[in-house]
Amino acid sequence: MKLLVVEDDSTISGPLRTGLSREGFDVEVAATGAQALAAPIPDLVLLDLGLPDLDGRVVCRRLREVSDVPIIVVTARGDELERVTLLELGADDYMVKPYGFRELVARIRAVLRRAGTTTGQDPNEPRDLGMIRIDPRTRRVTRSGDVLSLTPKEFDLLAYLSSEPNAVFSRDEIIRDVWDENWWGSTKTLDVHIASLRKKIGAEMIETVRGVGFRVIDPDNPE
Repeated sequence: MKLLVVEDDSTISGPLRTGLSREGFDVEVAATGAQALAAPIPDLVLLDLGLPDLDGRVVCRRLREVSDVPIIVVTARGDELERVTLLELGADDYMVKPYGFRELVARIRAVLRRAGTTTGQDPNEPRDLGMIRIDPRTRRVTRSGDVLSLTPKEFDLLAYLSSEPNAVFSRDEIIRDVWDENWWGSTKTLDVHIASLRKKIGAEMIETVRGVGFRVIDPDNPE
């Protein structure tokens, strides 16, 4: 996955490039809006709004005019009007400074998943995680060949988390994608379902990432 980080502060872009490279991304940096618009279209753009030559919102709009590349905007302004404006300009997501690196990686992977650019794997193919097999076509989960009794929502949650083993999914995106983007209920619903899944597939299979969300561990290929 090729990422374009649009950031004029080298004390930020340098560590970002190093950290994201360690996560397996191919990272290029543009220090100005003009450089960003002239760069080859990547798989995702991480766009800071505070650029020296062009307003980041202008860069976002121009990128969207010529490409459907996923864009995550970074802003120091987190009020609702700003967020609505960014999304209307075509941004796929936004991060408000200061933010944690692990949350950023989770957001990047989430946006890439929604854009369908993370893998070429058929989402309906069975997935094996150690002794656990998840079959989206039949909606069955087995452990060492024995069928596990999961509720429909437990299956949806497990299938979602296992779509990219070892990747961290934020609580917000899980609620939005597994339940409903207009869900107004308590987020404790997620914790209840996670606790139930752990009892059925093994507590060690689902890891809590403090301050971010959850991930399913692939015992055969742990990261």
